[in-house]
Amino acid sequence: MMGQSFREVLQSGKFVVTSEIGPPKGTNIDKMCHHIDILKDLVDGINVTDHQSSVMRFPSIGGCLHVKEKGGEPILQMTCRDRNQMALQGELLLAYTRGIRNVLCLTGDSIVVGDHKSAADVFEFDSAQLLRAVRHLETGKDLGGNDLDGGVQFCAGAIVTPEAKPFEPQFIKFEKKVEAGAEFFQTQAVYDLDNFAKFMDRARQFRVKILAGIVLLVSARMAKYMTENVPGIFVPQNLIDELAAAPKGGALNKGIEIAGRMIAELKKNAICDGVHIMAIGKEEVVPDILAAAGLTSGGTAHPASGKTLHAS
Repeated sequence: MMGQSFREVLQSGKFVVTSEIGPPKGTNIDKMCHHIDILKDLVDGINVTDHQSSVMRFPSIGGCLHVKEKGGEPILQMTCRDRNQMALQGELLLAYTRGIRNVLCLTGDSIVVGDHKSAADVFEFDSAQLLRAVRHLETGKDLGGNDLDGGVQFCAGAIVTPEAKPFEPQFIKFEKKVEAGAEFFQTQAVYDLDNFAKFMDRARQFRVKILAGIVLLVSARMAKYMTENVPGIFVPQNLIDELAAAPKGGALNKGIEIAGRMIAELKKNAICDGVHIMAIGKEEVVPDILAAAGLTSGGTAHPASGKTLHAS
C-alpha cells in the first residue's frame, strides 16, 4: 500500500479496491490470517466483518489488529446492534490507540436473523448517529460532554443499497449519512450496472467516495437465491443464465470472470471511485478476480493504482 493511509488513497484519485474477511466462530484464526496474507498487499483496505448476519464470531476489532500487525490497512466494521453508546465510544478509543484509523458505521442486522435469538438487540444508535458520534469524539469530547485525554481522527464510512426498491427512502438515508460525516460508501452488491450508473449520477452531487460492492457469484442457484431472498440484491437473468451454462465444475470460474468483467467496466467508464469485493469465504480467489479485471498483471500482486493494483 506504499505507506499511504486509506484516506490518502481515497483522495488520490486512484481506482480504489477494498475487500473483506469474515472472522472465525472460535479461536482458530489460521484461515483468517491466511486470507489477510493473501489480501494485504493487493487491496487498499481490508474490512473485518462485525458478527455478520447476527452470527457470533471473533470480533471485528480483533481481526483488524491482525490486519494491522501483518502490514495491511484495516477497516473496522462497527454495528450498533450489540453496543450502547458507551461501549461504541470505548471501542473507538481502543481502535485508535492500536493504529486503526478507518471505521465503517453500520446499524446491523436484527438479532432474529442470527444464531443467538435470545440475545438482546441494543440499537441505541443507528449508523448515522454512530457517524455523528465519531465526528463528535474528534472534537476532543465524549458524548457526555466530557474532555478526552487524547483525541481521535477517523476516516469514517457507511453503506448504501443502490438496488433498494423503493429507492427514495434509501437515498434519503444516504444523504443523512453524508450529512453525519461519511467520507466513503461501500455499496451492497450491485449487478445491474446501468441502474448503478443512474444512482451514481445522483450521488455525484455529494463529495464522497463510492465503492461498488461486488459479491462473487459461485453458482446460478446462489444468484437466484439472493435475488429472491436478499433485500436490495438483484442479479439480472442474463447473469444467472451465464452461470447456469457454465460447464460442470466451472461455475466458480465463471463467477470470477463476471466479477472481473464488472470491475473492468466500472473502472473503464469511471462510473464510481472503486470497488469493494466480497468473496464470502473464498478470499483466496480475490487475486483471480483482480487479474480478470485487469487490475493486476501476470498474477503479480500490485497495490491498486488504477493501473495494476487493488481494491471493501
